[in-house]
Amino acid sequence: MTVTYLDKILDFHRDRAAADERSEAWLHEAIASQAASTPGSVGRRGFAARLADPGLAVISEIKRRSPSKGDLLANLDPVHLATEYQAGGARALSVLTDEDHFGGSTMDLVQARAAVSIPVLRKDFTVDRRDILDARLMGADCVLLIVAALNDDELSEFRQLAADVGLDALVETHDEAEVERALAAGATLIGVNQRDLLTFEVDTDRAVRVRAAIPAEAVAVAESGIKGPEDAAILAAAGYHAILVGESLVISGDPRKAVQSLLV
Repeated sequence: MTVTYLDKILDFHRDRAAADERSEAWLHEAIASQAASTPGSVGRRGFAARLADPGLAVISEIKRRSPSKGDLLANLDPVHLATEYQAGGARALSVLTDEDHFGGSTMDLVQARAAVSIPVLRKDFTVDRRDILDARLMGADCVLLIVAALNDDELSEFRQLAADVGLDALVETHDEAEVERALAAGATLIGVNQRDLLTFEVDTDRAVRVRAAIPAEAVAVAESGIKGPEDAAILAAAGYHAILVGESLVISGDPRKAVQSLLV
């Protein structure tokens, strides 16, 4: 059996979770203490609701590194990028917090969120219930659940836990069968990633094909391989509420203008 890059990333995160001695109870207490000391400061911006507003929403990503391309932007400033994204019309942010594989960090999310008023997705590999509680503590408004990385029980449990602590969950799929699993877990915010997580190849027709499997009442997000207004227009016509765009914005040289160009 071939071990893929995704397998290696997931094994890394699961090993780290297994070595984590913190209890869920301790994390829940930390969340309660944070909420008491700074009421309303975190986790309350309504990620899914913001995407459901009329017009194609852009989720702009803060991403330092790509597994296939290496470093994307030297000396990336998450505050500057976040503010430029918001000024360009981004309706939400996605922030990579995986340090070992994508160069991200908790501080990238904390600083970016503090600089803007739009909601923020913690983009990481959620493999443990404590990952969701950590996302709440760092101020995220939404967590990512990857169907290919989780079993059905984990999908249901993690989605419910996210809701219990005030977070939305973007449930990421790659095909119709995974959409079915996401819906069975109660997902109402569903992403379709055009990048194959096994090969990292991008299929720009994938999102259009899979959109028909997502019910009209769910919020649909197309992810990966979106490079410009033509791609955005195709996905808007296919019925997507939002697009998540990372690399093309980070390397654009003018992130504000790059976001504006995607607003179709």
